[in-house]
Amino acid sequence: MAALKLVVISGLSGSGKSHALKCFEDAGYFCIDNLPPALLPTFVELCHQQGGEIKNVALGIDVRERVFFSDLVGILEGVKVLGHSVELIFFEAREEVLVRRFSESRRPHPLLPHLPVLEGVRFEKERLADMRRHADRIIDTSDLTVHELRELLDRQFRQEGALCRLTISLVTFGYKFGVPYDEAHDLAKTVPYDIDLLFDVRFLRNPFFVPELKPLTGEDPRVRNYVLTDPDAVAFIGQLEGLFKFLIPLFERERRSYVNVGIGCTGGRHRSVAIAGRLQESFSALGYQVTVAHRDLNRQ
Repeated sequence: MAALKLVVISGLSGSGKSHALKCFEDAGYFCIDNLPPALLPTFVELCHQQGGEIKNVALGIDVRERVFFSDLVGILEGVKVLGHSVELIFFEAREEVLVRRFSESRRPHPLLPHLPVLEGVRFEKERLADMRRHADRIIDTSDLTVHELRELLDRQFRQEGALCRLTISLVTFGYKFGVPYDEAHDLAKTVPYDIDLLFDVRFLRNPFFVPELKPLTGEDPRVRNYVLTDPDAVAFIGQLEGLFKFLIPLFERERRSYVNVGIGCTGGRHRSVAIAGRLQESFSALGYQVTVAHRDLNRQ
């Protein structure tokens, strides 16, 4: 059986457990939140059946599972006996910090929602005292920003080969069909779908009005050449590349793992597609992972 590396994340509510689990996911771990501990041996066996495809797992354990922690310790010991690596990390913060975080989020404490937050914090600390004693590592997040916590976990747990650089997703579209929107959450079609930066390239000369180029798309070399040799396009791309060279390191400094860029023209078939292709080349040359989606390429 291929050995698993299992990291169990637990601790006080408001101490940053959910954010920590996201950090592990970005670091290349297979993450599960709130898996009942009794199912852990079954999960380990399922991982084994995958033929070693899953090697590193981060598991979130929440106090609201109402499990006896002595049972959890026994389950983890049983996993270790099978030859797997298990590390229990306990997250905590000072009482006044936890109270402030709950106050800022305007959420009640999950264990005692009808009582003052401080009482819930102290009740939870007492309830989790045994788990804290069994922890392999205790992380106090009182004085850490979310970015500092991510950096701390990233240094210690990032897996070899996991994506380290920001991913840039380019999506082209036609304004006459509307900006990209989230169909699942915005039935009115008014909110752009997960777009961080949006650029309108309708000011560039339009191949649509050139008879031999009209039936083609921005992926065709003839259309691409027509668009990209426009002096306005040359100047625009130069400005845009400069902007991204400035912005991308700032996004990475904030530990962003991706940025979504929308590029729109009238129909979404010519100018936006050609510009996106040029940007893909530029970003790829800088070592970034780039994805491109042409929403309206085949629409008339």
